[in-house]
Amino acid sequence: QVQLVESGGGLVQAGGSLRLSCAASVSIFSINAMGWYRQGPGAQRELVATITSGGSTNYGDSVKGRFTIFRDNAKNTAYLQMNSLKPEDTAVYYCNAQIKRYSRSSPLYDSWGQGTQVTVSS
Repeated sequence: QVQLVESGGGLVQAGGSLRLSCAASVSIFSINAMGWYRQGPGAQRELVATITSGGSTNYGDSVKGRFTIFRDNAKNTAYLQMNSLKPEDTAVYYCNAQIKRYSRSSPLYDSWGQGTQVTVSS
């Protein structure tokens, strides 16, 4: 089973920045789309941003203009640069990826990370 490992969360003041990283726990063949989702206290999980293997991106309305998703395909790693953070960005952030485990003909495997806490103080 392939797991994703997130890092980079923490406590930051409003207006500050953080960068999250996400990588597979084992060696894999390739990753198709990758994305970040978040779940705040008492809220449903919501889309933050996604990126295809070709670099096309999509953002949730609440983070447009402040967050940037990018990836390093050689390292099979995705990043989320978060700027101008607001208290309402406080949530557990989860990484998601569609993974081909062994070769181009492997089926796509939908993998999630354990989540990393981001807390923004006012």
